Amino acid sequence: MKVDDLGFQVHQAVFEAVKRGNVEFVTEMIKSIPELAWSRDINGRNIFFIAILNRQEKIFNLLHGLTDARKMKVISPLDRFGNSMLHLVAMLAPSEQLDGIPGAALQMQRELQWFQEVESIVPPLFKDLKNSDGKKASEVFSQQHADLIKEGEKWMKDISTASSFVAALIVTIMFAAAFTIPGGNNDKGAPIFLDDTFFVVFIMSDSISLFFATTSVLMFLGILTSQYAEYKFLTRLPKKLIFGLSLLFISIAAMMIAFCSAIAILLKNSSIEGVMIPIISLASVPVITFALLQFPLLHNIFKFTYRPGISNRKIQQVLY
Repeated sequence: MKVDDLGFQVHQAVFEAVKRGNVEFVTEMIKSIPELAWSRDINGRNIFFIAILNRQEKIFNLLHGLTDARKMKVISPLDRFGNSMLHLVAMLAPSEQLDGIPGAALQMQRELQWFQEVESIVPPLFKDLKNSDGKKASEVFSQQHADLIKEGEKWMKDISTASSFVAALIVTIMFAAAFTIPGGNNDKGAPIFLDDTFFVVFIMSDSISLFFATTSVLMFLGILTSQYAEYKFLTRLPKKLIFGLSLLFISIAAMMIAFCSAIAILLKNSSIEGVMIPIISLASVPVITFALLQFPLLHNIFKFTYRPGISNRKIQQVLY
């Protein structure tokens, strides 16, 4: 086998490892052959260009393990289509990468996070640089992600519509419950069980449920009437959804507590007091069900919104 053929196969193996995200193999190869960090494929793209195009976060972070001079050497080139590193991150991620993120809105959020991260490391003039098609990176991003924005908008609105319906129903129930208190009123209009501890719990939980559900309705309404611009998918819309779902969960839990308190007021010291415990136990079912159904969604939104960004500066210790 010729040396050139061997070198070609080594390069191909490294480029394929980058596409697959095999960071251990790529790291060892760059340590052994530092020139691999800026060698290019047939399209004029080095391993970091390919990592960005394929959204391989760990491979991309190897860039921070290079010296400043080498880092600039891998950041500054253009591929044979006139695309900079910023143009490549502006292109839509491969479907296998997007499919690992639940929900179109979170997929759009991740794409924005990638774009911002690469934008922070390239020279400022790259923002206005045009490729062979005469397009800036921001224009490529808008064009490539137009469909994903529409899908993200529909995803957010579907969740908000369903959640606001539940929250509005809770508002109606808890508002009515506040004026039909358990045990009724005496001749002076005061609640009969005013001094009962369970009655205090009932009023407190009813109020909390009513106020939190009302606030969640307003949050979901804000999502439904929002302008779905690209940048709003980064933090504004996800934070509204986190806040709305969290308040809805609290309002459901408070509603069940109010129900249990009302049952306790009516059944305590009665001949059927024994049924109070199973009834109260069953009241936890809606809360647990909501948590099981919505917690994974809430967890994912929180994780993708508040977790550390793409960049990992600790990788500086890997390469030299």
